[in-house]
Amino acid sequence: MTITAVNKKHQKQVNKAVKFLIAYNSLNDLRNLCYDECNEKLTAKFDRQCELAWDRYYDARYELPKREVEQIEKSILY
Repeated sequence: MTITAVNKKHQKQVNKAVKFLIAYNSLNDLRNLCYDECNEKLTAKFDRQCELAWDRYYDARYELPKREVEQIEKSILY
């Protein structure tokens, strides 16, 4: 899924933030699946990966203007 930036000069950073948000969502689903199956080792692994993906998303989001961040947060991905 792509989100079009309000200002074209921010499109690269928006794409970067969306990429990390998609990665976080996928890892979060895997973490929840492992948690439901009571697999503590895999749950811890995916938990660390989720934290890393979220931190990368947050860093990418930090460099964007408020209106671009709001557009990402209003999307289906968030």
